Amino acid sequence: MSDNVTVSEIENLRRELAEVRREREAIAEALEAVARLADDRDVAFRSLLRMAAHLCGAENGNIYLVQGDYLVGTLRMSDDPGENAFVRGLSYPLSCDDNLRVRCVVRGEALQVCDTYAVDYGSTVLRDRFKFGSFLVVPMMLNGVGVGVFALTRTRPSVFTEAQIALVRGFAAQAAIVVRNARQFQALESRTAELNDALEQQTVTAETLKTLSFSVFDLDAVLNTLARSAMKLCDADSGALALRRNGEVRMQVTIGYDHDLEAYLKAKKFTPGRETIVSRVLLSGLVEMVYDTALDQDIISVSTRRHRSLLGMPLLRDGEVVGVFTLRRLEPGGFTERQIELIKTFADQAVIAIGNVSLFQALEARTEELRRLLEDLHAAQDRLIQTEKLASLGQLTAGIAHEIKNPLNFINNFSALSVGLLSEIEAALSDADLGDATRAEVADGLSLLKSNLERVEQHGKRADSIVKNMLLHSRTGSGDRREVDVNALVEESVNLAYHGARAEKPGFNVTLKRDFDPAAGSISAFPQEITRVVLNLVSNGFYATAQRQETAASGYEPTVTASTRAVGDMVQIRIRDNGVGIPDEVKAKLFNPFFTTKPAGEGTGLGLSLSHDIVVKQHGGAIVVATQLGAFTEFTITLPRRAAQGVQGHS
Repeated sequence: MSDNVTVSEIENLRRELAEVRREREAIAEALEAVARLADDRDVAFRSLLRMAAHLCGAENGNIYLVQGDYLVGTLRMSDDPGENAFVRGLSYPLSCDDNLRVRCVVRGEALQVCDTYAVDYGSTVLRDRFKFGSFLVVPMMLNGVGVGVFALTRTRPSVFTEAQIALVRGFAAQAAIVVRNARQFQALESRTAELNDALEQQTVTAETLKTLSFSVFDLDAVLNTLARSAMKLCDADSGALALRRNGEVRMQVTIGYDHDLEAYLKAKKFTPGRETIVSRVLLSGLVEMVYDTALDQDIISVSTRRHRSLLGMPLLRDGEVVGVFTLRRLEPGGFTERQIELIKTFADQAVIAIGNVSLFQALEARTEELRRLLEDLHAAQDRLIQTEKLASLGQLTAGIAHEIKNPLNFINNFSALSVGLLSEIEAALSDADLGDATRAEVADGLSLLKSNLERVEQHGKRADSIVKNMLLHSRTGSGDRREVDVNALVEESVNLAYHGARAEKPGFNVTLKRDFDPAAGSISAFPQEITRVVLNLVSNGFYATAQRQETAASGYEPTVTASTRAVGDMVQIRIRDNGVGIPDEVKAKLFNPFFTTKPAGEGTGLGLSLSHDIVVKQHGGAIVVATQLGAFTEFTITLPRRAAQGVQGHS
């Protein structure tokens, strides 16, 4: 070998050194591109393609990645959007062995076509689109498995040297690392997103449970909270909850709908079928999902006109669908398994809330029932105590009345006899020989004595009437309680009062009106006592109209009206007159014993007191009076259809 180095050899060494330097720089840039993966995977791919193309004299290149059972176009070295869109639209089944790109990645072999116009290599789509004369495809391998293809193209037909192919293999290996890092980064992002979703789910769930704890018995508040939380976690645009009540399924809660659509949903009654997502859940009892309502011919509900994807979750209690939880999105696409499981959790919470509210309502109803029973018991106890007091008072009154009656009878009898004796004395003295002065003096004395005896007799009779009414007031027997027709009882009582008044005063005249409700029916009562009350009130009405007629102008027509009304489990009896009316100061004392506004001898003051005791204490009813001075008076008696527990047959 010569010791002298020729110029030619020096130039060759320089070229080799420059080539090595370029390769090192290219590899350094490739590693830098890989390092920028976190910013943009496509930047790394495009940098690798450009370095490889520059070193190998290529004008362009593509990256293809394996996705499932296909080799899919991913990126073109050119920045042209149209060219990249075209490449991304390419897809080759991995089973297509006659395609060089597929064969490259499946077999792990680098393949090239030196003249695309002279060789049949199974695919001319790219050549016709991008006009290249030769190309090289190198597999991107990870752990012995092809994950993609690194491809370079030249405009003119030519051959890629072994050195160039080896260089491209290095870039393809770097591209494979980019794929691995991208997968790891995607897995990390996916895991991060999953953790974020889990954290958001836990946060929303915690907030939801906190809200539910404050409104556990407010069903609408609970369902609204569940619907809003589900919408937030599932990226839904609207949500609703339909519940079954009284055999009908209707919307209970709607969120995210416009006013018209909400009104439509609230008014609609849902039945099993295929036309709505709610109907489908009612039909199947399972989770129902519509990926795109535009492609589902069965969906015809107006509620889906603006929504493209639907999810319906059944609310199940003991295997029965008691409601439907629905979510809707404006864009097509399904809900994930994770989201479906999440909605199932919310649906279970809704079922628990419905059960809690039902139990609470039942508890409230039972509490209210017990409260009413306790009130009835207290009322019965009060009535029993009152009855015992009345019985004791009645016995005392009866004893006093009997003790008074005997001397009173003597007073009445002897006053009557004394009046007769005075008449006989007057007759005897008429024939006596008395002076005029003496006769006049005797006549004045006898007249005064006779007047006094008449007053004694008058007040004695009033006292006797009072004693008789006291005995009536204090008696303990009222006959048997039995079912009695209200209208018939009132009719009979009015007739008795009328004919009694006519018999007492032949010139008596009054217009009687009747307005009986056919639905009044019957009540459990002591007929004799209720008759006594009606007789007393009608008689008072007759008296009031007679008083007004004495001073009324011509054209006044005395009228007494008796009417009945059915009021649920009560019956009302009304006695109205158009008489003189009652002043307020008198109205306040009407039911007080022994209070009367009638002249001496015409009233005892026990009639209304006795009527009050019969209605209120004996029958557990009520009696009220409405009046207007100079116009009318109306008594309203309200009686229960059935005897209240603890009401005794005492007056």
